[in-house]
Amino acid sequence: MSNDIFNFSAGPAVIPKTVLEKIHDGLDDFDRGMSITEVSHRSEAFKNYAQSSEDSLRSLLSINDEYSILFLQGGATHQFALIPMNFGTETGSLDYLVTGAWSKKASAYASSIANVNVVSDSSSNNFTDISDSSTWTVNDRADYFFYCANETVHGLEIHEPIESESPLICDMSSTIASRPIDIKKYDLIFAGAQKNLGIAGVTILIIKRDLLSRVNKGLLPILDYSKHADDASMLNTSPVFAWYVSGLIFDWIKDQGGVETMA
Repeated sequence: MSNDIFNFSAGPAVIPKTVLEKIHDGLDDFDRGMSITEVSHRSEAFKNYAQSSEDSLRSLLSINDEYSILFLQGGATHQFALIPMNFGTETGSLDYLVTGAWSKKASAYASSIANVNVVSDSSSNNFTDISDSSTWTVNDRADYFFYCANETVHGLEIHEPIESESPLICDMSSTIASRPIDIKKYDLIFAGAQKNLGIAGVTILIIKRDLLSRVNKGLLPILDYSKHADDASMLNTSPVFAWYVSGLIFDWIKDQGGVETMA
């Protein structure tokens, strides 16, 4: 390109030039003359690539085998519905910390599925501040505690993991891989790839296997996280191209020295 254009919008983010060049190569020939857009998600070539990309992400974020990693379609907003469907119970409640547009939307989605307890709502101050945690109305027996690490619309960011007696679930769409994460503090992390880990079309979930064992029974398989985990994110046709780009981004981050160096 004669003129490089830098996109400073909320997302999608800039793709490194070296990654763009590799994307071009994959579009031309990913496997024996076939484009990445033509290859089957069940082909050996792509299965090997998928496993390699998962291994790279585990290495980058120090994710141990207590966690499953899913590469799913639907975007982060889709998870706003799937999370309460999978883990909300009829007799329990769900804790939501509302600090901006995204957690507010997530809370609204969950409210149509289960009983939501909003532990604190920053809309009262136009999302300019988060109240002290000592004032939160937390239910220590909640099915889970949900928050968004960085609210890109209103600008509030939570830098450290929240202390919770309930399973901790976090939307990290705009912060994942920007600095080291203590994965062990969380039960589920999810992120739309287009902010930090690739392009729109794939959403990455890091889920503790113990939490997967608690998925509600009776869900249609396509809505069931445990079924996606059992089928290595290939329960249905995978977002092959977007997954391919994410794998290239993982490798690029590694080449820069990893998350610790880039933080």
